Amino acid sequence: MKTAYLILENGVIFKGFIFGAEKETIGEIVFTTAMTGYLETLTDPSYYGQIVVQTFPLIGNYGVIPEDFESEKISLFGYIVKYPCQEPSNFRSIENLDTLLKKRGITGLCGIDTRMLTRIIRKSGVLNGKITCAEPVENDRLEAVSYTVKNPVKNVSGISALKSNNEVDKRREAEPLEIALMDFGTKGGIMDALHRRNCKVSCFPSTVDVSGILGKKPSGIVLSNGPGDPSDPGNNQVINTIRTLDNMGIPIFGICLGHQLLALARGLKTQKMKFGHRGSNQPVKDISSGRVYITSQNHGYSVVYASNGNNKNIIKESFINVNDGTNEGLDYGSSFSVQFHPEAQGGPLDTSFLFDLFLERVLNYKSIIKESLNAPG
Repeated sequence: MKTAYLILENGVIFKGFIFGAEKETIGEIVFTTAMTGYLETLTDPSYYGQIVVQTFPLIGNYGVIPEDFESEKISLFGYIVKYPCQEPSNFRSIENLDTLLKKRGITGLCGIDTRMLTRIIRKSGVLNGKITCAEPVENDRLEAVSYTVKNPVKNVSGISALKSNNEVDKRREAEPLEIALMDFGTKGGIMDALHRRNCKVSCFPSTVDVSGILGKKPSGIVLSNGPGDPSDPGNNQVINTIRTLDNMGIPIFGICLGHQLLALARGLKTQKMKFGHRGSNQPVKDISSGRVYITSQNHGYSVVYASNGNNKNIIKESFINVNDGTNEGLDYGSSFSVQFHPEAQGGPLDTSFLFDLFLERVLNYKSIIKESLNAPG
């Protein structure tokens, strides 16, 4: 393997080996604690603009299985592992990790002390970094310092339609529910979870306006996951669209970035976290029951929740993170949202019931509309 380097913006340099595509890359360095699910991580559009570090040392042991991908494209900018497995063992595998990254043009770095790198990020917070095969120079560090993620939602919206073929569960006799999915970089697992529950999903890009969504006459709206800062000015149009739809009373279910955008539409604020939550072992507490669920997460921003009991539209905090107390869910009445991933492809399915809760509210909304239309006078 050819020698390669990771240069962090704080000047720390790691020496390792290149795998995957042999090219330079710059991105925001983040780590995920998941032991499995590396295929879902690689194909999650929420990692756009980032270089992902796997804290678990051996990655790639069950190979590459396209059926498990969350989107057609790999959106992350680089991939760092301690030991990439060159000879995977799985009857579903078609190739190894190195081959996949080469085909997709994604730079990989291995052989560095990923434990030390993770400790640096936990202490300093998220850092930018550059991977290169050339001997490090000061300009490498300066390039890392000046790096920013540009137009992340715009660059991934609409690429994730792996499972958006509107197939519904044919075993169900009820008429499918019409659901509009606003795609900010959605994972295929979200659409799959809706299809399994007899939903007909219409997927819309982030640029869609209110009339475009209402044209499908949806009974409910799902706001997907996605990358970047939710309060980025580039999301203002999206937030205004969500606010208008929310004011119309249509049930909305926000997931990850969708959770944050719905909160911003409701007048709350978001903040950048020191190093975020990424992995499939994040504990969240249901405030109403006290029960703790293990969840899959991937976010670097959180909603700042403050009780607003004097507001006529009271917002209830539904979930919090057990480790740091940050907000993990909000309930608005007909609509609600969560910071974690209830579809949890590559992770625990503890909170998949939230899709059923959403559809209960959708059915209740439909019945109210039907009653109002049939009311005399």
